[in-house]
Amino acid sequence: MTRSSFIFPDASAPPIPVMNAANKPPSSLYKYAAFTAQNLENLKNQAIYFNSPRNFNDPYDCSVTPTIQIPTDVDVDSIRARYLADPTTPISVREQLQRATTERLRQMFMNSAKDVAAAKIKEFSDTRGVSCFSESCDDLLMWAHYGGNYRGFCLEFDTSYFPNLQKVHYSTAMPSFDLVPILKHELEASDFMSMFSSKSLSWAYEREWRAFHAEVGTSYGYPPEVLTGVYFGPEISRAALEIICLILQGQNEGVIFWQGTRNANTFKVDFAQFDYLSYLQAKKART
Repeated sequence: MTRSSFIFPDASAPPIPVMNAANKPPSSLYKYAAFTAQNLENLKNQAIYFNSPRNFNDPYDCSVTPTIQIPTDVDVDSIRARYLADPTTPISVREQLQRATTERLRQMFMNSAKDVAAAKIKEFSDTRGVSCFSESCDDLLMWAHYGGNYRGFCLEFDTSYFPNLQKVHYSTAMPSFDLVPILKHELEASDFMSMFSSKSLSWAYEREWRAFHAEVGTSYGYPPEVLTGVYFGPEISRAALEIICLILQGQNEGVIFWQGTRNANTFKVDFAQFDYLSYLQAKKART
């Protein structure tokens, strides 16, 4: 594992979408974490880990099979014309393009688009890192699944520091792909990235956003002020809470601490801000 600043993908990597109003993240996003040695190390190093999609708990995640939209006759003719006008197109391919019927070319183009999509999905899963965030810090399922069964913590980040966060979209259907820009080499970033930011509607409670890294298994270091808050699960031990507070007091002075408690009347976790004093600080305060 290496630690680095954020690396934008090179020309051969999947493109990163340009931010627009519809894709603008909220001012803060949250990352749930169990109380583990690795997560404490990341906290101490002020780093976010970019995992391989192959390690995600959803086998569909970043490995979907997109639906290829059937091209119209006009689409087929435009693709044919594009390759016939390209001087690098081999003579044998040029002759085939000229002889083939529209229906035959339509099927050939669809097969080619499927192969391109499959290759890109494999390349992404093999080489690119993904880190996941949520819009919510108080979701019960998120605390159960990712917050160590309520015994972990949740980090709050200022999103203005993170370039090109991508919102995850949830659906009952696989993402749809237009093969025309694929085969004409005019693919838009947003078209391609939809494959890696699409999940089943079953996961909609996560309200997820994603950051992408050019290298898998890489830690991305952030300045101290980017971490703005820590929310402690209602079942976290006092010792675990103090370990995290002590780590952050020595390096992240602007962090706000929030203690979670189970609400007695409704299925929710309530959070109250608190100030932490270490044993030595408390001892000095009493003298």
